[in-house]
Amino acid sequence: MSDTQRDSAGVSAATAALVSGIALGAFVLARAWRRRAAFDFADKVVVITGGSRGLGLVLARQLAREQAKLVLAARDAAELERAAVDIRARYPSARVLTVAADIREQRDAERMIVAAVDRYGAVDVLINNAGIIQVGPIDHMQLADYEDAMRTHYWGPLYAILAALPYMRQQGGGRIVNITSIGGRISVPHLVPYSASKFALVGLSDGLRAELARDNIVVTTVCPGLMRTGSPVNATFKGRQPDEYTWFAISDSLPLISIDARRAARQIIDACRDGDAELVITTAARVAVVARTAAPELFADAMALVNRLLPGATSAEGDEPQRGRESETRWAGPATVLTAPTYRAARANNEL
Repeated sequence: MSDTQRDSAGVSAATAALVSGIALGAFVLARAWRRRAAFDFADKVVVITGGSRGLGLVLARQLAREQAKLVLAARDAAELERAAVDIRARYPSARVLTVAADIREQRDAERMIVAAVDRYGAVDVLINNAGIIQVGPIDHMQLADYEDAMRTHYWGPLYAILAALPYMRQQGGGRIVNITSIGGRISVPHLVPYSASKFALVGLSDGLRAELARDNIVVTTVCPGLMRTGSPVNATFKGRQPDEYTWFAISDSLPLISIDARRAARQIIDACRDGDAELVITTAARVAVVARTAAPELFADAMALVNRLLPGATSAEGDEPQRGRESETRWAGPATVLTAPTYRAARANNEL
């Protein structure tokens, strides 16, 4: 190697070391700043849509433990009351306001936020968690399915955010958490309406984070993989409903690819506390995101193969949606070992 080459190599190594040092220093400073700016939930007003059951209820329990003032919204007043009783039984001093509202309707979303302000005087945190799950091949999905998914996963969060923003700006800041899905980063076969609407929410959430930062409003996008919340029993299934429910419920129960709802909720609350831009939950979900980015063609072929393994379309009877609890089989049901984790979670989280 010539002297010139050695000098060039030395400069390159020094430059690489300098860049690495700067990157490491920036990372350390960022972590220190996050710890310094960590959000305290005590006495903060937290609005949770879809708060009557599943992940929403698990989040509410943990936030009640942190002494937050809770506002739980959902369509079913009876479910909401059961959720409030559950939380107060665990934490007798918990402050819980329930609002029966359909966030797909703008007036209801606005009424939810006004109720929070009327009761507590502020809206510090908005967690857009309400969701629906529609499972089945596109042959049986109708336009109404796509519209319902968009109204629930995109328009509902947008209505709630627009209603909350004036109060957050007036009080000098706030936090917004949008619970999307790994289906909002990777479109999953037999979940197309769901995935399309979650993609829309991811785009909304990312854009809002950039624009609302100047108002001291921090937006966190959460993309969970499979979580053991018990939600499959209330999901809707089309096509060969029992077969669709079987693969979905078993997948949701597998400990290696799904996560306990309480653990997922802790991660979500910590991401909100620290002001993270994005949280992808479960190792399997993170690996899938990386694979989709690194090898899109190969990943698309793999998804096409997965689709071939899923139940095919059937007669017009498959156009009728059935709840998971109406589609149980000997492989997927309350007495089956393969789906026992899902049913335990369903009983624990007000899904039944």
